[in-house]
Amino acid sequence: MADKHTVQVTIFHQTYTLRTSGDEEEVQQLADTVDRLMSAIAARSASADSLRIAVLACLHLADRLRSIENELAQLRQRVEEKSERFRLLLDQALEGR
Repeated sequence: MADKHTVQVTIFHQTYTLRTSGDEEEVQQLADTVDRLMSAIAARSASADSLRIAVLACLHLADRLRSIENELAQLRQRVEEKSERFRLLLDQALEGR
């Protein structure tokens, strides 16, 4: 099991101490992304509380994740189709010997 490290991050004016076995810099970058997103949402909705802003940020990130997953699925499908075409072409070329 990988060693866990602690890293302090600030998200929407709150400091959190996180334990991670991953790259501390990457965790900080992720926290910065969430902080910027929440700040942007808060700037557009002055009356929203932090919980509402966090939920909206989660919905935004979930939407981005789904879009990326759909793109990945489409790319995999295209790779499978291309691989099958290349396999058929290779089979034809080998039969023609």
